[in-house]
Amino acid sequence: PQAKIACNAKDTAHTRAERNILEAVKHPFIVDLIYAFQTGGKLYLILECLSGGELFMQLEREGIFLEDTACFYLSEITLALGHLHSHGIIYRDLKPENIMLNSQGHIKLTDFGLCKESIHDGAVTHTFCGTIEYMAPEILVRSGHNRAVDWWSLGALMYDMLTGSPPFTAENRKKTIDKILKGKLVLPPYLTPDARDLLKKVPPQTSL
Repeated sequence: PQAKIACNAKDTAHTRAERNILEAVKHPFIVDLIYAFQTGGKLYLILECLSGGELFMQLEREGIFLEDTACFYLSEITLALGHLHSHGIIYRDLKPENIMLNSQGHIKLTDFGLCKESIHDGAVTHTFCGTIEYMAPEILVRSGHNRAVDWWSLGALMYDMLTGSPPFTAENRKKTIDKILKGKLVLPPYLTPDARDLLKKVPPQTSL
């Protein structure tokens, strides 16, 4: 098992939220919480060992994924997100670093400290969180967001898998945000028609 330790108050709050979610949500593509305990003001989560490492490292090594490989991972991520949404939970921090692989090569979503609970159909939240390259516009402008932001992030992740980088990047945070809010999605010519069609349907530019 892997241990996760929360030391300060903010970390403890995030870790407590993560513990609550992992205790409530069991799914083949979500990391298993083995047990949790608190001692000396620190909260410990003991999680299953995921020996396949981060999806981020695999993407770094390979540069881009073949479409069949991307489809395999994205389908498992979609099932995990759908399960969270069915429990009123928005994940909000989908990125390659938060997707681990088990020994069989299947994905496991990890790091639930930024999740928002009790968000069902029609409900919105205004908290600013997540990694901006994969962050939906409505989070950036704090206009209120719901579970649709996870599908926006999935589209950004799909683009990253197939092209080697997120759809909107720049040399600094402000310019990256501007691109996400105003930029036009550019699809490389080597993508297949199916990939292009799907990216247009789970797209960064239709969230607002």
